[in-house]
Amino acid sequence: MTRQQEASTPHVARGGPAHAVTRAVQHPARLRPAAPARPETARPDVAAAPAEQAAPPRRLLVLDGLRLAAALLVVAHHLVRGPWGVEPGSLFGPLAAVASFGWLGVNLFFLISGFVICLSSWGRGLGEFAVSRAVRLFPAYWVGVVLTTAVLAAWPALRGPLPAPESLVNLTMLQSGLGVTDQDWSYWSLGAELRFYLLFAIVVWLGVTCRRVVYFCTVWTLVAAFSTTWDQRWIDNMIVPEFAPYFVAGVALFLIHRFGANLLLWGLVGVNWLIALYRLQGYPALAHFHLDWWSVAAVVTGCFALLAAIALGAFQRVSWRWLTVAGALTYPLYLIHQAIGQTLILALRDRVPHWLLLAGIVALMLGVAWLVHRYVERPLGGRLKRSLTTSLAAVRRG
Repeated sequence: MTRQQEASTPHVARGGPAHAVTRAVQHPARLRPAAPARPETARPDVAAAPAEQAAPPRRLLVLDGLRLAAALLVVAHHLVRGPWGVEPGSLFGPLAAVASFGWLGVNLFFLISGFVICLSSWGRGLGEFAVSRAVRLFPAYWVGVVLTTAVLAAWPALRGPLPAPESLVNLTMLQSGLGVTDQDWSYWSLGAELRFYLLFAIVVWLGVTCRRVVYFCTVWTLVAAFSTTWDQRWIDNMIVPEFAPYFVAGVALFLIHRFGANLLLWGLVGVNWLIALYRLQGYPALAHFHLDWWSVAAVVTGCFALLAAIALGAFQRVSWRWLTVAGALTYPLYLIHQAIGQTLILALRDRVPHWLLLAGIVALMLGVAWLVHRYVERPLGGRLKRSLTTSLAAVRRG
């Protein structure tokens, strides 16, 4: 969608405000108070500088816990407000009201995704980036598609599986681009993630530096904002303008985490926060769940504030080992929870007390998610990584 190379930076008059912004992009450290130079921040504008190609920063365990919290919000939204046959509020009371906001867990996912992808891509080439994304996404996803298809076929209480051609093409994760229905409705968000990876791959191809990432964020913000008036559906399809503010803000917050805060980076976060709040008014969920804009905007603002606190180091000392397990459960849980969980609700809601059934389904989903991680993602992911790396090496030699 957006590629801005350093060579295309327009000339501006020296000393003026525009020149100051350009210098801020090229030297983010100049907007911070003077401090002893650190190796990774001394010259963030130099392409492929050794400091910028160093190993990525260490993993932030608090993000693993936050990802699981986001997944559980989505699970609550789909299961608490699932097909119980009566108004969920009469069964679950205040929990049903909280679950009405659970769809915002996906927005939080996108915010975290921008942060994590920028972190994990630092110092990697395009091939390594592509391999890491494939290994991360596909093993668990294939299991999710197969399990969901099997449950819908064997127990079509909710609906039957898609026709065979559509079920098979779901294995590619490209079904949204082909106009094919997702086997599990939650998979729609994976299409948005894939487009984000595709766009960020442009930066990885050029070489990830602070300056290039800032250019990327700036251009994506502007194109996503103006695309509304261009009436070009293919552009909207590529740049996901509805969710671009979350991805861009997450990337900018990672830059704050790695290089320190400055006015330019906070400006990117702030502008995208405001755009995100504006776009909330068009969400069908507000009318469907009788939510007012102010309450939804407050939740989104809280998500931005929480990730900003993480970027500023507020949770650096959090090192609980169970958070690694929490992060490992997140993706498989998301992939299997909706269609299978709602099928179980329809089949068992008249036989099992509602609280017990809800707790049992969530526990079952968490258990299956752990099994998928332990016996599919870990062994298959390692083999897939080795095979893809070998294949890339062969392609380069050719």
